[in-house]
Amino acid sequence: MQKDAQIWTIALAEYPRFLAKQVWISLNDHTEIIFIICWATLEQWKAIPQADLQTIKDKFIPALRESYPVVKSAKYQVRKFPHF
Repeated sequence: MQKDAQIWTIALAEYPRFLAKQVWISLNDHTEIIFIICWATLEQWKAIPQADLQTIKDKFIPALRESYPVVKSAKYQVRKFPHF
């Protein structure tokens, strides 16, 4: 988690409209980790050049010393409802 914060989170925070990042670790399996990365818009996330993402990944993978597969990736949208 420290390497992720030092490499991925710091790098992503440099891009416009990055809002926040949460890391959830399973209580039953410490190798199961969920990353919630929040952007103002999907377009802002997609605006990051693939070469930049690859550079960050190339720095991150050797820092891990182990390989962890990405099992699932998905996009979600926050819906805001009026207060009653």
